[in-house]
Amino acid sequence: AATAAVRMLRMSVSFLGLSCVPYGGVLLYPRLPNVALDQTLDGKMGKLDESLLREVPPFRRLDRPQVREILDQATPRRFEEGAPVFREGDPADRFYLLLDGFIRVMRTTPGGEQVTSLHIPSGQLFGIAAALGRDTYPATAMCAGECLTLSWPMRLWHPFVAKYDGFAEEGYKTVGTRVAEMNTRIMELATQHVEQRVAGALLRLVKQTGCKVEGGIEIAFPITRQDISEMTGTTLHTVSRLLSKWEKDGIVSGRRKHITILDPHQLMVRQSGHH
Repeated sequence: AATAAVRMLRMSVSFLGLSCVPYGGVLLYPRLPNVALDQTLDGKMGKLDESLLREVPPFRRLDRPQVREILDQATPRRFEEGAPVFREGDPADRFYLLLDGFIRVMRTTPGGEQVTSLHIPSGQLFGIAAALGRDTYPATAMCAGECLTLSWPMRLWHPFVAKYDGFAEEGYKTVGTRVAEMNTRIMELATQHVEQRVAGALLRLVKQTGCKVEGGIEIAFPITRQDISEMTGTTLHTVSRLLSKWEKDGIVSGRRKHITILDPHQLMVRQSGHH
């Protein structure tokens, strides 16, 4: 648990709020509208429409000319599944907005092992090292599927914060949310049983990336049992045992790298520890 707590302290990814809808007792954060990956070609912005970004937190308080001004300074890029956007320890020369896809945030342990810390859904800023007072990236951002990003030179972070209210608000909300998330995780490691932590991790992933499917809610990116064990400070064997039991109980279903929550209420009961 101590090793896991150290990992949690070093996490460096934000969970920013998007409007949400209830489903089976779980608040789902919907993905952004499809931003048309074919609007980008050879690294040039094909005049991405400002209206597509008006619900994205950094842009919500800005008018269309301001959004256009920011977009005109952005560099779009498409990443294949498994490609790193940046690596831990690299010079932090750009910050990013994830338009489409999912990012897996990975840390390197003192023993050299890479572990999954957190996941970022679309619509969030990431790699904002300047907001943390850093000049290197504190973690590796790996694409869990095909991703489309916008990025800006890090030298623009402070001018953006000074000029655009939305960037200032959301950038520093990122830092505050990150600290709260780390504190929550550390408290869970110190006070909750393994079953509660695993149930809580699945519920967080569903809330952030859940996609309604027939019979339940699917975590909308590849997720392994090893990923879950690293996120919850427990062993692969324990996670496998719990998920197998929950499958028999009709709470979840699983296939290779995919998990669907069939009964969110029962999962919340297990998170509470009152079943």
